[in-house]
Amino acid sequence: MQIHHEELSDVTRYIDNKRHLTLEDHRATFEAYIRRIGQFKMVDRSTKLLEIGIGTGWFPIMCKAQGLSCKGLEISPQLVEYTRAFGRRYGIEPDVEVGNIETYDLGLAQYDIIIASSVFEHIENWKEAMRKSYAALKPGGVLFFESTNKFSFSSGEFDFPFYGWLPDRWRYRLRIARQGADIMNLGIDFHQFTYPLLRRVFRDLGFRQIVDRVSLANIDAMASSWKRLLIRGARQFSLLRQLVLLFVDCTTFVCVK
Repeated sequence: MQIHHEELSDVTRYIDNKRHLTLEDHRATFEAYIRRIGQFKMVDRSTKLLEIGIGTGWFPIMCKAQGLSCKGLEISPQLVEYTRAFGRRYGIEPDVEVGNIETYDLGLAQYDIIIASSVFEHIENWKEAMRKSYAALKPGGVLFFESTNKFSFSSGEFDFPFYGWLPDRWRYRLRIARQGADIMNLGIDFHQFTYPLLRRVFRDLGFRQIVDRVSLANIDAMASSWKRLLIRGARQFSLLRQLVLLFVDCTTFVCVK
């Protein structure tokens, strides 16, 4: 991907769809992130966080509001500009920067926590970006990762049945036809991941603990008894775990270096 300083219609559409949301609207998700990460590493004022791909910037803004140190790296100048304006509405100047993870120097052992939610599917050379992310984590550092799941029946990327199942070229043509050519400049999902692929990549990089969505699930918070039963079964039986993870709506991992 390249940094596009001109206005992109897909980014404008994304911002317009999110513009009505306030910081308070993101609080529950923010607290869920911190709570989930906190199972593996304490988060306090000494913690150094990095978010790769900030979207509208609510996470680094809320971190700063809580006294946490979080840097946001974002390839879209439009989104960085929007984030700064969003923060100023609350008297907050977030630490956000325009940068392409494929070429940006993250440094070595710089961060305690890296968050990458709905971003790696958009990175063409994603394995190199993941290698750099691993290197940028301190020993014992935590990666919180969310992305596409190829065989999910629905997709957060685009509202089309079995979207992830489509061959790459079909997905590209569909998105261009529906959203315009700008989608290929930034918003397209180059990758539809699977749990086995990601687990293998994380293991080969050297993560010593790799925890998937089944293990992360908060059973006590599930309202549905059949879901609680399903997750308990998936934790006990490997084949059931694989089946559950095959069709869930996204790939979710917490990995410890």
